[in-house]
Amino acid sequence: MDPATGPTLLGFNVFLVGSILAGIAAVAVLFAIYTALTIKDPMSKRVKALEGRREELKMGLVTSSAKKRQSLVRKSDTTDKIKDTLGNMKVLQQSQVEIVQQRLAHAGIRNKDLAVVIIGLRAVLPILLGGFAFVMLYVVEVYPDWQMKRVAALAAAVFLGYKGPELYIGNIAKKRSDAIRKGLPDALDLLVICAEAGLTVDAAFNRVAKELGRAYPELGDEFALTAIELSFLNERKKAFDNLAYRVDLEAVKGVVTTMVQTERYGTPLASALRVLSAEFRNERMMRAEEKAARLPAIMTVPLIMFILPVLFIVILGPAACSIADAFSGGIG
Repeated sequence: MDPATGPTLLGFNVFLVGSILAGIAAVAVLFAIYTALTIKDPMSKRVKALEGRREELKMGLVTSSAKKRQSLVRKSDTTDKIKDTLGNMKVLQQSQVEIVQQRLAHAGIRNKDLAVVIIGLRAVLPILLGGFAFVMLYVVEVYPDWQMKRVAALAAAVFLGYKGPELYIGNIAKKRSDAIRKGLPDALDLLVICAEAGLTVDAAFNRVAKELGRAYPELGDEFALTAIELSFLNERKKAFDNLAYRVDLEAVKGVVTTMVQTERYGTPLASALRVLSAEFRNERMMRAEEKAARLPAIMTVPLIMFILPVLFIVILGPAACSIADAFSGGIG
């Protein structure tokens, strides 16, 4: 049979559609095989950044002159120009820069120079998006029927330009915090085992980072960086404070407080971490139970809108057809 004259369904050639779907399925199978054979370590890219931090701390320890120390600071002509421009416009404040830097740290971005870029984008994007929306709505008039909607669309464009970078970074930080929260109880259990085995704190953090790097790469990244800072910083408390600064979780702040207290007063580390691990597991279970308790209320609207109408059609449809046939036969 000629495929061009084959059977059709809803106006589409069945043979042609089947061939396209078979080709898509074959490509998907090949892609799945390629993905399975080329599994990459999620910690590979992070290890390079951690090695850079290690070398930076080494150079900071062995360098004596301020000139050599100054060479360690990353500078960029672009960020310097943006900083000078914003400074001349009187819109750049140090407190604002510090807030953006901490949000970048929560998102896993450790280049502090990007804080100036984010502040510059918040100043430029509202003008660009607002100007584009004004041209499209009032000059080109892509939607001539809109009256008050034009004002709302223009305001939405300006608001999106101002809040867009902050919302993007906040979304990344939230996902990263959730990933770290999931792996924190397991990490504390491994820390307890390492502490009971006689490992030092920095060695325990490094071991946990290696063991959990594949399952929880974000947590492994933070623990590996903490192990590096514990090895090279003069004050170990500073390394723990940096961990609490980079992760926006109260649980991590509790772990940091426990670590600092054990370092200061010599209290048993394993017993304290075991108690924290049990608390975090209970908290995770309570969070899951809370989501399960909210499920009936969330499912009410989809149940009413989508499931019940179909159920009524399936149950009452045959009866309605039988009644209609009986009335039509009686009338005939």
